[in-house]
Amino acid sequence: MTEAPDASRPYIERNRRNLPAGTAVGWLKAGWRDFMVSPGPSLVYGAAVFMVSLAIVWTLFALGLDYILFPALAGFMVVGPLIAIGLYEKSWAIAAGQPVSLSRMIFVRPKSGAQVWFTGAILCLLMLVWMRAAVLIYALFFGLLPFPGLDHITSMLFTTPTGWAMLLVGSVAGGVFAAFAFAISTFSVPMLFDEETDAFTAMGTSISLVWNNISVMIAWGSIVLALFLLSVATGLLGLVVVFPVLGHGTWHAYKAMR
Repeated sequence: MTEAPDASRPYIERNRRNLPAGTAVGWLKAGWRDFMVSPGPSLVYGAAVFMVSLAIVWTLFALGLDYILFPALAGFMVVGPLIAIGLYEKSWAIAAGQPVSLSRMIFVRPKSGAQVWFTGAILCLLMLVWMRAAVLIYALFFGLLPFPGLDHITSMLFTTPTGWAMLLVGSVAGGVFAAFAFAISTFSVPMLFDEETDAFTAMGTSISLVWNNISVMIAWGSIVLALFLLSVATGLLGLVVVFPVLGHGTWHAYKAMR
């Protein structure tokens, strides 16, 4: 069981764990172990995430909003920790020696109550801000030129000076956004599930834990990104397994940090 932080130590020191980067692989393995304990509920959970994601992508194409597909996929990683709250419940139940069930994973009762949903609203707002920023970046370089569609955007980006400039600026802006979103969301939702606290304290603590354990968190973020891109490459089908494993792994990362 994780020891409570010593309140007499400086705040930064309380949030520094000095864990090697390789620890992130251990979190992934722990996530896989939890996934394999009564895998049915986790698979159903992952399948639900896959179906909802597929429905959102279909809706974007149906409404002619395919130009925000890539920002939307990036934004998915922002709200991912909130969507995974049922997986934290399963990992907690396994550690406590309690029975695992799908209903328990769906009807979760966070210790912080509505604060976790307030955090979710903030994360959703952050995702919308990023999607709007991505559209503005496109307009900054291509003006009112209509979005050419996914089948032509690659050649536009990689064969023209304007496209390269947009890729550079977009990558820098996206990197800053991704780093901030990762820092505030990774541990805030697990913390709100596990402890009685408020949303801003949880987000501030998450930022501190990420910043003061930067090497292992870069490794974990790289694992999350790689597996998410792998899921995208499979037409999102990989989310059926990848999302639950990463959700369980995030819970173990949180417990290791707290």
